[in-house]
Amino acid sequence: ALKKGDYVKISITDQGSGIAESEFEKIFNPYYSSKQKGNQKGMGLGLSICQSIIEKHGGAVTVESQLGFGATFNLYLPAAGAKSLAIRPPKETKEKKRIFGEGKILIMDDEAMIRKLAGEILRHLGYEAEFAGDGAEAVARYKTSMQTANPFDAVILDLTVRGGMGGKEAIQKLAAIDPNVKGIVSSGYSDDPGMTDFKQYGFSGVVAKPYTVKELGETLSAVLNGSL
Repeated sequence: ALKKGDYVKISITDQGSGIAESEFEKIFNPYYSSKQKGNQKGMGLGLSICQSIIEKHGGAVTVESQLGFGATFNLYLPAAGAKSLAIRPPKETKEKKRIFGEGKILIMDDEAMIRKLAGEILRHLGYEAEFAGDGAEAVARYKTSMQTANPFDAVILDLTVRGGMGGKEAIQKLAAIDPNVKGIVSSGYSDDPGMTDFKQYGFSGVVAKPYTVKELGETLSAVLNGSL
């Protein structure tokens, strides 16, 4: 429930097939999609990421829909007061130093949207990002980079890849060619053993989807500095 206060409401309406009321809560779960067939089948991350971002800003997302009549999503964000609008000089904080860094990071994810988002976050944090669509490609790219003057400093591996090599198998193959590989496992399935017991599978760190800039930055910094 929203806290008492003033909010800005943004409503977005589509003319699609609509959403059953029984699915209103499910559609915000990571990897759940109401589009189960054909080319419209989604990864089920868009609404989950949207809700996470809005809630971290103190807001909320609601849905109104009826099958056959489209859907309306309402976004509520706290209204900024006069003090909030005042320009404040940036501060160098310990947190900023902790999440920003440098290095070459390989991102493996079978969803193009996630690769793009992660890449933008990493570049914002000061890192160089390269990409792979599955574990096999990640292993090949990592192996090639080891023969250059600028190898990867860490890899972020999607736990599960539909129809391809996932993070668990990939980290084993990476460790075989580089025992010092620094791998971070990432997934929306936070209760999977690969996430809860990540070190037993050979990972150095873990970050649950959807993650924030701060969460990814802190995890990556800790892994690279050996403090996790």
